[in-house]
Amino acid sequence: MTLPQARLVTANLRFLWLVLPMLVWGSGCASGVYQASKLPVQFMAAAPLNLEAINLSGLADRSISAEVIQPGDVLEVTMVTDYSKLTTTTAPVRVADDGGVVVPLIGKVAVSGLSAEQAEQVIAAESVNRGVFRTPCITVSMKQCRTNKVTVVGAVNQPGPHDLPRGSSSLLAALTAAGGLSKEAGTEVEIRRTDSRALLPASLPGSPPRVAGGAAPEAALAAYQAAPPSPSILTVSLTAAASGQQRPPELRDGDVVYVPKRTLPPIHVLGLVTKPGEFPFPPNQELRVLDALALAGGVSNSAAEKVLVIRHLPNHPGPIKIAVSLQAAETGQDNITLAPDDTVMVEQTPATVTLDMLKTFIRLGFYTNPLF
Repeated sequence: MTLPQARLVTANLRFLWLVLPMLVWGSGCASGVYQASKLPVQFMAAAPLNLEAINLSGLADRSISAEVIQPGDVLEVTMVTDYSKLTTTTAPVRVADDGGVVVPLIGKVAVSGLSAEQAEQVIAAESVNRGVFRTPCITVSMKQCRTNKVTVVGAVNQPGPHDLPRGSSSLLAALTAAGGLSKEAGTEVEIRRTDSRALLPASLPGSPPRVAGGAAPEAALAAYQAAPPSPSILTVSLTAAASGQQRPPELRDGDVVYVPKRTLPPIHVLGLVTKPGEFPFPPNQELRVLDALALAGGVSNSAAEKVLVIRHLPNHPGPIKIAVSLQAAETGQDNITLAPDDTVMVEQTPATVTLDMLKTFIRLGFYTNPLF
């Protein structure tokens, strides 16, 4: 060992003996730090939200029986026109938006909201009242039910357009048709409708649309009809709907259901680790201290024992600090659950500093004496 190297070793030894007492003294003054084994309940990380545990039956709207006639349905109306020859006439008719159908020889009859048997009675009664038949024999059957094409996108297993039966086009039916929520799904769903009036409070009957600037009613109506429809968005909370606090609307033809992904703030692992940095927080599973250290490649100093978790809580004046013992964490006692945006710091201790110094001395001695 040369003289300059010997002086460097001597200086490092002096520095070590000066720093060690300060480190020992400082390690015993961790004021304002909570021990992991005695962490108050209000400072613990919340359990990860499991969407599979939420009862999504609250997303179902009031369903209408498939046997009830609704606008858009196609019916088959069969009439016996000649009893002597038992001649029958069958005609397909579509239920209009106003709920009526145009029956050959009889004219328009309102059938929306009725069953097939009730529609037969109403059509037969109208044919008698209008002088078409005296004792008609009329049969009504459902040929094709109207369906609503709803597009489901985002965090679902089978995104895309889906045909939902009319009368049961609920949010639950749409999510079920899309294969259910994916693991990355958030707790809120957006329903987008092209008709901007559909998801907003209805205006008073007969009142013209309101236009800023005090335009005349005629001009306002013309401007309203000329303007293209803008999409309206309604946000539905899955947890609120499941508990009955919010009632989702019935979906209509052309609606788009968007399920955003759940985004959580990442965690940071710093200090004596192999790969310090930022790591994403898993949305549907818990993350503990040892898991975070494993993401960072493990501790870089075998003498490391103390870990400090810095946690930010809402409605709290400042971050809280949680002291974790690695030895106790390996036995499961201090291996606490982390929260999004936590910072995990593997701290320097007198033992880690001593080990680093010894490694430095060994390296210096090895490079100085090749035979060592």
